[in-house]
Amino acid sequence: MEIVKDQNPDEEFLEQIRCQTGKVMEEFLAAAKMKPGQVLVVGCSSSEVGSFRIGSHSSSQIGRTVFDVLWKIARENGLALAAQCCEHLNRALILEEETALRYGWEIVNVVPQLKAGGSFATAAYSSFAHPAAVEHIKAHGGIDIGDTLIGMHLKDVAIPLRISQKEIGGAHVVCARTRAKLIGGERACYDPDLT
Repeated sequence: MEIVKDQNPDEEFLEQIRCQTGKVMEEFLAAAKMKPGQVLVVGCSSSEVGSFRIGSHSSSQIGRTVFDVLWKIARENGLALAAQCCEHLNRALILEEETALRYGWEIVNVVPQLKAGGSFATAAYSSFAHPAAVEHIKAHGGIDIGDTLIGMHLKDVAIPLRISQKEIGGAHVVCARTRAKLIGGERACYDPDLT
């Protein structure tokens, strides 16, 4: 069994990831066409941000730093944030209870920890006013930090977003937005605001 220690990065590195995370979120918002009240799902491997293999070097400080930047900007833009847990909690999600109730998502009972849920979800749980865990959502957009596989929590038609900030620390970043399904074939007309 692998022992996972909590890593303590220096302040210079934490400031670097604050800046990179802010830039990712800025570029994501410019491209994603998200509206207030919509849900942004984020998966984040603090190990990958710290340039280690996913799940091997969890860091409370890295998870907290990335979460704080994303949550602040999400709130400023009226977005609900859903933090994806790691595979040990089957990639469950931590979000505000109000969001779960608004969308009709069933609340389950689990509290994420550093080694079972991950540092990012643990930071979300300790920061939200009324945290809740759910197993499944259909988010309107997503940010995947460190190849955490958030696609299972996006609405059916996901569109990759190309951003210039492709890493946070050592972690690869992928972003996506979603759109309404186009139905009806070649005779159909479509609302450009929904694409």
